[in-house]
Amino acid sequence: MRVVLPAGTTETALIDGISAAGAAPELMEHTPSADVEILAYGEPVMSPVTPVSPNGCPTPAAVTRAVREVIDFDVAVVDAGLTQSTAAPTVDLGVEPGTDVREAVAVPSADAVFDRAYDYGVSLPDDELLIGETVPGGTTTALGVLTALGEPTAVSSSLPENPIERKRRVVDEALAASDLEPGDCEGRPLAAIEAVGDPVQPTVAGIAAGALEAGTAVTLAGGTQMIAVAAVLRHAGIDAPLSIATTSFVADEQGDRLEAACEQVGCDLTVTDPGFDGRDHVAMERYCAGEAKEGVAMGGALSLVPDDEMAAVRDRLEAVCARLGIDGSGEERQATEEPRGA
Repeated sequence: MRVVLPAGTTETALIDGISAAGAAPELMEHTPSADVEILAYGEPVMSPVTPVSPNGCPTPAAVTRAVREVIDFDVAVVDAGLTQSTAAPTVDLGVEPGTDVREAVAVPSADAVFDRAYDYGVSLPDDELLIGETVPGGTTTALGVLTALGEPTAVSSSLPENPIERKRRVVDEALAASDLEPGDCEGRPLAAIEAVGDPVQPTVAGIAAGALEAGTAVTLAGGTQMIAVAAVLRHAGIDAPLSIATTSFVADEQGDRLEAACEQVGCDLTVTDPGFDGRDHVAMERYCAGEAKEGVAMGGALSLVPDDEMAAVRDRLEAVCARLGIDGSGEERQATEEPRGA
């Protein structure tokens, strides 16, 4: 099994109150770069920040890394518009960072990004792929694309209280800036991304489309952001079987809406509960309280863990947290940045 992780940025994340991915703008742009280093090496190497909330909740990269230390899997990181460089090896597809969705164009040349990602997806030799993402602001851009496509528009949040009305106001402004109404991009998914999306979306969609064309089984590892990607693929006329794997934290927040959205875009859904409620550790407590919820292929990685190995994942998460400076009691943590997400 190979996990492919497109990592990128969008200026949409800088909108006040939208993203929990950074305590300050100058830190937020480092979040995806830090995420991929944690996944590759177990801790940040070049990145000057560690994505940990003031409450002690680590980035989902810590969970995905813990899974990797237990069951092992190959990782391919794709630069899907990184603003800051990373020490992790990356595949460069020439993707630029995204602009604010309230500009007329959010992702210039989204079609070209999709085409290059498609070629990369076709070239992969795997029988199965699990594709994740890391992009601050990504649930807001997902809401934008779903709205432009005329699809169900519930999205999750890395915050315990989802600022969904604020996101909807941003999307309304974004559509107006692009002279669009909800549903105007039906059947034109790359136009939706170009107008109100982020650069990770055409990268994930292109890789998935190319892999599916090559006969590879594809699982989109994530929550409502991956529902937006699935909608992009369906609106592009790609009807191959497709799965979404996410966490119980997203499912608990979304309720019946999550399953309904997956049915709408024709995707199988896998939800995994990592059993964090059974541990007295600040990181796991914060996930159970509704922080972070998903990202960096967390839900997909957890879906790979046999039931009898999940306790080992929890043990390894405590070890990863210790490397990140998170004390289990929450008393001596190093909160250099809030967790990724939006």
